Amino acid sequence: MMKGPGIRTMSFFTTITAAVLALGLAAAAATTALGAEGQRHARDIDFSFEGPFGTFDRGQLQRGFLVYNQLCSACHSMDLLSYRNLGQPGGPEFSEGEVQAIAASRQVTDGPDQSGEMFERPGVPSDRFVAPFPNQQAARAANAGVAPPDLTLITKSRAGWEGSLATFYTTKLWSDIGGPEYVYSVLTGYEQTPPELADQQPPTGHYNPYFTAAPWIAMPPPLTDGAVEYGDGTEATVDQMARDVAAFLAWAAEPTLEERKRIGFQVLLYMAVLTVLLYLIKNMIWSRLH
Repeated sequence: MMKGPGIRTMSFFTTITAAVLALGLAAAAATTALGAEGQRHARDIDFSFEGPFGTFDRGQLQRGFLVYNQLCSACHSMDLLSYRNLGQPGGPEFSEGEVQAIAASRQVTDGPDQSGEMFERPGVPSDRFVAPFPNQQAARAANAGVAPPDLTLITKSRAGWEGSLATFYTTKLWSDIGGPEYVYSVLTGYEQTPPELADQQPPTGHYNPYFTAAPWIAMPPPLTDGAVEYGDGTEATVDQMARDVAAFLAWAAEPTLEERKRIGFQVLLYMAVLTVLLYLIKNMIWSRLH
């Protein structure tokens, strides 16, 4: 018996639906298995920049940069950022003088000079963030064979449920759990090694069930209460510093986030008005034919 086009179409969509459901169940099963091995889901933290109308808190971004600059930059690079980005709209918005001072506090390798030699000079706003190590080999040698990752896009590489069927099935649908929450959870997630895992702990490993490759992470706890002094008087607790640096890293990964949301809202508003106008024009034209 010949199948009609309607039957073939239904069969096609049934196959696609079944495939999507199978992929989702497999992803959920993989996540469940991973959780069973000791990894915990990131904590659900509220950030001001979440949601369709969320914006960055300028004070929080400035505090987050301070945490990165004083506590993280000794090991982690941010190769895609320039110092001038710190003063651009939509970000920490440091003043021009502050950006110049931040850049000048770093020594930049430049050259060659007229004699063919490289030389050191104070940084300028157009310079990229100075990396703590000259290359990956030096980074590994200084950190027990593990090179600390670049942090510019770290929150993007730890996407939330939007980028994964596994997290879609295992987290709240609108929770916004993603990269910033992951960063916060890792920074605040160090715990005492359970007795039953003590014999498995590597010499340079620290117990952190929120780490992607849980439960062992090579980085020792980077935050301690009072490790930095905030200029705005905010108390520098571990929780506060973790929130601030997570927000700063979220901005670094998407510095045009506010502009993207604003343009997206304007486009949606334009489309809504256009839809109404087209509907009214259609009614006016067809009313003449009846």
